[in-house]
Amino acid sequence: MPEPVTDPVLTVSEMRAAEQALIDAGTDVHQLMQIAGRGAAEWVWRIAAGRSVTVLCGPGNNGGDGYVIAEALQTRGLAVRVVAPIEPKTEAAQWARAVYAGDVTASADGVSGSVSGGVLVDCLFGSGLCRAISGELAATLEHLAESHSYRIAIDLPSGIESDRGELLGPKIDYHLTVALGAWKRAHFLMPAASRMGAMRLVDIGIDRDVGSAHRIVPPHLTVPAPDAHKYRRGLLAIVGGAMPGAAMLSARAAMHSGAGYVKLLTDYVHPGTPADLVVDGKALPDALSDNRINALLVGPGLGRDDVALKRLQDALRRDLPTVLDADGLAILQPAIMAKRTQPLILTPHDGELAALESAFELSGAGGEVDRAIALAKALGAVVVAKGPDTVVASPDGRIGFAGRASSWLSTAGTGDVLAGIAASRLAHGSAPFAAACEAVWLHAEAARGAGPAFTAMELALCVKGAYAASL
Repeated sequence: MPEPVTDPVLTVSEMRAAEQALIDAGTDVHQLMQIAGRGAAEWVWRIAAGRSVTVLCGPGNNGGDGYVIAEALQTRGLAVRVVAPIEPKTEAAQWARAVYAGDVTASADGVSGSVSGGVLVDCLFGSGLCRAISGELAATLEHLAESHSYRIAIDLPSGIESDRGELLGPKIDYHLTVALGAWKRAHFLMPAASRMGAMRLVDIGIDRDVGSAHRIVPPHLTVPAPDAHKYRRGLLAIVGGAMPGAAMLSARAAMHSGAGYVKLLTDYVHPGTPADLVVDGKALPDALSDNRINALLVGPGLGRDDVALKRLQDALRRDLPTVLDADGLAILQPAIMAKRTQPLILTPHDGELAALESAFELSGAGGEVDRAIALAKALGAVVVAKGPDTVVASPDGRIGFAGRASSWLSTAGTGDVLAGIAASRLAHGSAPFAAACEAVWLHAEAARGAGPAFTAMELALCVKGAYAASL
């Protein structure tokens, strides 16, 4: 099954290299700035709806984009005020400043929402920022943000470290962020991502295949083939344990995620077990001997005692494509991984990620992306580092960045739902990295469809609608 085409997510160095590739191919830096600035100006024009705009310009190329935006808006008849507390320092920014025909003021004194019409365009600093914004610059940015009712960030909000999403400046919430050329990691990483509002991308011609990291987009799922049957669509076996409710959540989600047959391996029949879920109560080694099983899910509700450890060992010894979640991650040890050859997907939250780093003697250094990649390479597994921001890392270095999902997912059991979806996609035939990315998208889309204050079971039942949206 082919993996979906996605948009690149670039580091600062990768973005510079991508821009240089365009320049080497014949597009000079001034043309790039015009393309980026005018593309961003289209979004500002729509938002402004005839109101006047304040553009805050910095000394670098992000400030240069601001001058281009201001010129484009002014040419179309908008009243524009440019505030530039620092003179442009790069050649491209100086050129853009010279082309801009309007007035420029160094001070934000007297600029308020009532004067500007309420729309602020922040072009103070872009993706290259690596030090904190403080003093008069921070005060100017805060003043303009507070005095405008609508705030737009160009490329990134000023005061964001691009590669790790750290906050280096005032804590300002933007209504819209317009990325230039390509997505940056900070567009998807907390705490930065929570400040950006809606996000839009201006295409400047950068190769979509550049880099190893991409944004997770809606998967291209299909209906079953005319001659399909349940085994051809994939048999998923879920290893149950001490807490049957968690495995039931995973099973219900898996039944709506593509697999043709979902079987729960447990000797406990939950009173709420649906009639369409097969429960196999045989001894686990015997239940696992079914050669028709395409994938396993181990962990939700497994427990952490010796019985749980034995069930985990039996499951991993079977050496099938497997998803490990929850308790399965908490008790995983290097010795249990010996002689495995089949794909493995791990779905840790931050606490489980730290426990795995300890168990496998990893340093835990760096940000979320670095840690997920290190774990993926150490275990030869796809890692879904889940939380308010979610990153999918493959052992071969590929990275998938998830867009912001509903904060209502912060409730017990939603991780079991995600694991069930991922395991179902794996059983259905998706490659491990694709299965993980598909699951992350379906999980977020199900949450969107579930509305506010949902339970984990309500989320699981909404996976069907998310799947339908991908057909």
